[in-house]
Amino acid sequence: MPVSTSGTVTGVWSVPLSDIEVDDEVVAVVRETVESGWWSMGPRVAELEARLSEQTGALHALAVSSGTAALHVALLAVGCGPGDEVVLPSLNFVAAANAVTRVGATPIFCDVVGLEDLNLDPDDLSAAIGPRTKAVVVLHYGGFACDLDAALEITEGRGIAVIEDAAHAPGATWRGRALGTVGAIGCFSFFSNKNVPVGEGGAVVTSDTALADRLRLLRSHGMTTLTWQRHEGQASEYDVLEAGLNFRIDEIRAALAALQLSRLPRANSARLGHVVHYRELLDGVEGISFPFRDKSSLQASAHHLAVVVLPHGVARNAVREALTAERIQTSVHYPPIHRFTAYRGVGARRPLPRTEEVADRILTLPLFPHMSGADVELVADVLVRAVRDIAGSDAV
Repeated sequence: MPVSTSGTVTGVWSVPLSDIEVDDEVVAVVRETVESGWWSMGPRVAELEARLSEQTGALHALAVSSGTAALHVALLAVGCGPGDEVVLPSLNFVAAANAVTRVGATPIFCDVVGLEDLNLDPDDLSAAIGPRTKAVVVLHYGGFACDLDAALEITEGRGIAVIEDAAHAPGATWRGRALGTVGAIGCFSFFSNKNVPVGEGGAVVTSDTALADRLRLLRSHGMTTLTWQRHEGQASEYDVLEAGLNFRIDEIRAALAALQLSRLPRANSARLGHVVHYRELLDGVEGISFPFRDKSSLQASAHHLAVVVLPHGVARNAVREALTAERIQTSVHYPPIHRFTAYRGVGARRPLPRTEEVADRILTLPLFPHMSGADVELVADVLVRAVRDIAGSDAV
């Protein structure tokens, strides 16, 4: 039975899809926060926001309760509501469409470039925009920047906000700028499998002060002051300027996020090394290929995912079963949103031929900073043998 050499994984998988490294420093920052006696939003949230602003270069950073909350509050802040349409790629996590739906707008799905680039196709984005389009949510798939120049050019002067779904992309760049800071608002996720792993949590960033003011109100019930400000004697009362939400993050998760943010450059560098190793072992072998082949994009990516494209006609489920038999976990990022029952018939029914082709051939391999080179080699070896065996059996 193959055994992971990472040394931290227990349970059902020898090599899990993702894994969290827990050390004394992680435990210490959580313990210190708990022992402080102040658990709701306070000074540790402010510290996290200051660090995030510094690292991204955005003038304003606001921590929220999840990546989905980040998308939701961003859509509200740019004025999306009933009667509006929001264009987004169908090859994305369903949270993006759910957020659009929950503000009362209609998601309009657009296609991706193709097997070589899993981000939205600018030409199809342009075709999907209509008179009711209020915003475009661009995903940086796997940590690779989409064509932001094209998205901004298409939307310029049309009253359409570009919101960056940077859940995969903390630390990644586009032409030297941090992803999440190029559009009107950038949205990040701190879910357990993300590059800044916390459990649940997220953030929005912007350099537009008016948008930042609105985001702050919406995040916390529309209130003009926070509990921590009143505790510190900075205010004694508050007003409510609009019907807001409770998307606040707590101090415990904020302290953990600040620590993970300080580790992000090292973690992303480790991810890059594993992805390069995967490509050396797999690209072009038995018809397996990788999207995003440009070497400059490799260096600029956050490498949230290690995704391969399987040969045409090789049954992905059979490949996954072969890897599972060796206790190697895989996934699919993502089943297209327009295929889900809840979104069939929602919005304009647009043809998405490249999304349909890509969706049945992509496979996500294990990737996390502290996995070992031997783990990568084990995954690659089992994958190659599985593809060879399945392709051979299909040919008989």
